[in-house]
Amino acid sequence: MTGNHKDKTISRRRAIAVTGGTVAAGGLVAAGFQSAFADTADTTTDADATASASSTSSECMTLMTSVTEGPYYLDGALVRKDITEGKAGVPLTLRLTVVDATDGCTPVKGAAVEIWHCDAWGYYSGYTTANPGGSAPAESEEGDSANDQTYLRGYQVANANGVVKFETIFPGWYTPRTCHIHVKVHTGGEKEDGTYEGGKVNYTGQLFFADDIAEEIFTLDPYAKHTGSYTVLADDMVYDGGGAASGLLTLKAVHKKDPSKGYKGSLTLGVDPDAESTGAGSGGGGTPPSGAPTGAPPSDSPSPSASASS
Repeated sequence: MTGNHKDKTISRRRAIAVTGGTVAAGGLVAAGFQSAFADTADTTTDADATASASSTSSECMTLMTSVTEGPYYLDGALVRKDITEGKAGVPLTLRLTVVDATDGCTPVKGAAVEIWHCDAWGYYSGYTTANPGGSAPAESEEGDSANDQTYLRGYQVANANGVVKFETIFPGWYTPRTCHIHVKVHTGGEKEDGTYEGGKVNYTGQLFFADDIAEEIFTLDPYAKHTGSYTVLADDMVYDGGGAASGLLTLKAVHKKDPSKGYKGSLTLGVDPDAESTGAGSGGGGTPPSGAPTGAPPSDSPSPSASASS
């Protein structure tokens, strides 16, 4: 259950118009999203405003340290709340609050939060042939309708209280990294052609999951089809043990006795809106798994026509 890994930061650019809507899926996603997201309101609601005001006043935190972008980043993700595209997995509602850690943790209205992560078997969109390590079926065997260039990637723009929400699935893992979600906070740009353009990146980080919860999830279908040595938090080369300030999510089960119903994850991101992050960050990241990208992203995949959604 150990591993050493240093992600190599490689920035890339792609221009592709794709579907932003959710495709109906079998397995845990279809069964669990309704209950997992039943009480999830839009980020502009009064309920969010109240909750956000409370969280920023009680959870004002120090500036978060940027870490490596990793080898699987792609520019041009869509602005959308639901990033699943029909990918099977345990539902995850992600609620992130962006605050200015240099100014009393006031909400950063209009910040664009970008996330991306692997699917239940450890595959990233854009790089579906990269070996996740251990023993896993080929990504193509999942049988979903997700676009191989865009699934599990997306932006949301923070409301007046600095809050964004995403609907996704619990990530899988790849050797030798622990379970994680990548995140960037952008400011100064604007929505254009379904994505977010311009501005600068203020923060590059990763979100992490408690070992006991991750390991329980990985016993469920479809995660259980990926076997091998899973890296716990203490052995991960990016997570530094700093808890929430280092990206450790607060997780709440939708149903305590049935983890397959999903989780709600939350975290306050303390950033400096005047700073600029290169994506190199700290924490290394280790050597990417066999087959990980080393050059430009794929360009020979078909480009479906569709529109992004919020």
